[in-house]
Amino acid sequence: MTNAKQSLHFRILEDIARDLSGELNFPTYLDASFAVRNALNDPRVSIDKVVQVISIEPLITTKLLKLANSTAYNPGGKQITDIGQAIQRVGFETVRTTAVSVAMEQMLRSKHLAAFADIARRTWEHSLEVAAIARVLARRIGRANPEDALLAGMVHEIGTFYLLYRSAAYPEYQNDREGVLSLITGWHASIGESLLVCLGMPEPIIAAIRAHGERKRVDTPSGLADILYFANLLANTQCEWLQCPDTDPAEAAADRARYADLLDEAWDDIREIQAALGSSC
Repeated sequence: MTNAKQSLHFRILEDIARDLSGELNFPTYLDASFAVRNALNDPRVSIDKVVQVISIEPLITTKLLKLANSTAYNPGGKQITDIGQAIQRVGFETVRTTAVSVAMEQMLRSKHLAAFADIARRTWEHSLEVAAIARVLARRIGRANPEDALLAGMVHEIGTFYLLYRSAAYPEYQNDREGVLSLITGWHASIGESLLVCLGMPEPIIAAIRAHGERKRVDTPSGLADILYFANLLANTQCEWLQCPDTDPAEAAADRARYADLLDEAWDDIREIQAALGSSC
């Protein structure tokens, strides 16, 4: 890496450090999504109040209805159109996760990310697939809450989106793909963790994201970090700039083969969750 590129990285990282110690320079719709999450933290909150809170963003309502009517949440096939019933069916944790997915999708469409659209899109596709696989693993074989697994998968690469968003403010990065990827590779994990702390993400989810790239040699995933590790390993959408599980190719192939039948059986669920939480088009 050239001295000029190192200097540029240092400058943006200094700016980000100031952000994380004060007011976050992040899209307002992400702030709004976490406001929805915070409102739902009240253990006495009513369904009517939740409906009122999420009504500020119609896309959340649309996605919740799609999820509630998917086979993953509705194996009996009884379709509903009432948002209150949808919330009861999927639960408050899924409402929180859906609010995050809407914010991430809106950020993906932001003009601020236009210069890095392919990087952002591939990272988002990877996050959606990991989230959906993590939920299936947690539900089928792991000792972890499936909705926590879904949320952890959704936000485990939030540092990449934040670095892309901040890089867009620097003209030097606009036509320097190599420089942007170098920045992401070196810093997305630590920046993402700091960001999640600032945004009030629960500590067990932060801890799982922190550890998800560490090699796991376990017969059965038994916690959220294990679930997230194997979901990353099993995902088809890989990106060279993301933190990949630290394992050798032979062990990775063996792990994929071990869970092949489970994934084949659950693939419809995975695709439905990806579709419901993904593009709003």
